[in-house]
Amino acid sequence: MMESRPATILNRSQLDGMTALTLLGIETSCDETAAAVVRRHADGRVEVLSSVIYSQIDAHAPYGGVVPEIAARAHVEAIDGIVGRAMTDAGIGYDDLSGLAATAGPGLVGGVMVGLSFGKAVALARNLPLIAVNHLEGHAVSARLASDIPYPFLLLLVSGGHCQLLSVEGVGACIRLGTTIDDAAGEAFDKIAKSLGLPYPGGPALETLAEGGDASAFALPRALLGRAGCDFSFSGLKTAAARQALTLTDETDRRNLAACVQTAIARQLTDRTDRAMLAYALDHTDIDRRFVVAGGVAANRLVRSRLEATASHNGFSFSAPPLIYCTDNAAMIALAGAERLALGLTDGLDAPARPRWPLDPRAAAANPSHPAGRKGAKA
Repeated sequence: MMESRPATILNRSQLDGMTALTLLGIETSCDETAAAVVRRHADGRVEVLSSVIYSQIDAHAPYGGVVPEIAARAHVEAIDGIVGRAMTDAGIGYDDLSGLAATAGPGLVGGVMVGLSFGKAVALARNLPLIAVNHLEGHAVSARLASDIPYPFLLLLVSGGHCQLLSVEGVGACIRLGTTIDDAAGEAFDKIAKSLGLPYPGGPALETLAEGGDASAFALPRALLGRAGCDFSFSGLKTAAARQALTLTDETDRRNLAACVQTAIARQLTDRTDRAMLAYALDHTDIDRRFVVAGGVAANRLVRSRLEATASHNGFSFSAPPLIYCTDNAAMIALAGAERLALGLTDGLDAPARPRWPLDPRAAAANPSHPAGRKGAKA
């Protein structure tokens, strides 16, 4: 397993007197080439000066999913123009930057290498501090882009590649309460959508198809519901729905199955979150009962509404990023970098690109959801 990266501590005099930190963020972990400029003020207030996202959906759509080689090549072709546009939209020059934050993992390592290498080049050429950001930490702070959400808080990170419940105690301090033992919720959405003949990306298409459907029309697995712990499992649901899709005879059946799938995923997310809230509340005061949901699946309206009701039932406040910051973006990477830089934490130009990088390395090593391989413990 890869250890947590060594951090360089900036001399305190290098940070004293700064009223704000302005960072360029770069995100290339999957199939979006993104760049953003974010300013974090000394009082914690955040300004997003620019956020540019180039999506590769059209390039991957014929294959029904992301092709790593195509993604990496597209990042190479797009990144210079995307970063230039982010700087232009922000109305600043490189001399106005306090630092450079780039995703260093986890993700498709070819894409991660592109963005991280570009970030290193800018940091070297402009003599700027480099912050190598964990992509999942970016999602963890994404709701803080638009709202004042103090630490600590309970986080449900739910996306195409990740599904975790985390107690976020501070900058880079996350304790894993639960994780998926097989597939992520977003992957289940996308794969089941594909079996229904829906276009890529499947999650939003399935949500649209589910409108007006009968969520009780088909019996689907209720994995882990009522069981101890906060882990997730979606592989059984994915398999059962794919088999059911082969039997459908008309559009009504397709709509009903989509509604059943969406409800089943929302049900498991809320059941596991309910358990995590009970565990979290044992170690935190009432004033710290804050719940945040982040990641691409957080854009699903049914999932949001069910989670919001669960938070209210357990006495938690509910927060989610604006929809534009639910999916992969560079503003969250810039903010995560700014929060680290405010503490004097930076990285060297030898910071590695990591296909795997758990937010809670101890939990990943002690209780892995998947066996660790040569690339390290899975996030």
